[in-house]
Parts: sequence; structure tokens; C-alpha cells
Amino acid sequence: MTLSRRLLLFAVGLLIGGALAWWSFGERLTNAAWTPRERIKLRVAATLVRSTATAGAALAARGLDLEAVRQAVPHGEVLLPRTRRSGDSLFYTLRTPVERDTLTLEVQVFEDHRRDSTATLVRVE
Repeated sequence: MTLSRRLLLFAVGLLIGGALAWWSFGERLTNAAWTPRERIKLRVAATLVRSTATAGAALAARGLDLEAVRQAVPHGEVLLPRTRRSGDSLFYTLRTPVERDTLTLEVQVFEDHRRDSTATLVRVE
């Protein structure tokens, strides 16, 4: 078998394999929803339902509400080096664009989401 024939068969195999992978996985083939940062954003966006008094006052001073922050979380980024643990709680730091501002948010969640799945906005910078 000549080299050109081998390369042709290899290319055909790549095309067939790529088409089968796209057919079976679809959008999941190219997205990164399984990465830790995306999982954290998904969890916070789904469970952010309350804020502390200081965080609520900081949002009110900017003319924002918790629902606007919650909708903006999927478009932000998680700062993993600033994540910290305290007992059974995790504190995530997210930087996200909300309307006209870019906010740095600190969100508290329980490590065991089966016990309490709500997330609390602790600090806004």
C-alpha cells in the first residue's frame, strides 16, 4: 500500500470518526461544561437565592438586585485560587459583568449540597 493511499484512508477514517462523535455527543463534544469552573458557575446560578445585609446594601447602592447578579453569573469567571474552605462551607470568588459594572462576588455554599443547596452572596466588590 502506498503512502498516499494510507493517508487517504486515514483522512476518511478521521472524517467518519468525527462525524460519529458529533452525531453521538452533539454540543457536548466542544463545550467545557464538565470543568470545575463551569460546574461552580452552574451551581451558583441555580442556587443563589439570598444575600447578607452588607452584600444586599452594596447591590442596592449600585442599583442592582440579586436576580440580575444571578443571571450574570454564567457569563463571569471563577477565581479558583481565591476559593477557600471554612468548616463545612466553601467560599467561591467570581468576577462577573452585571449590567454596566464588573463585580467581584464572594458566594458561600455548603460543601455537602444535599444538606443545604442554597448559595448566599456574602460580599460584593
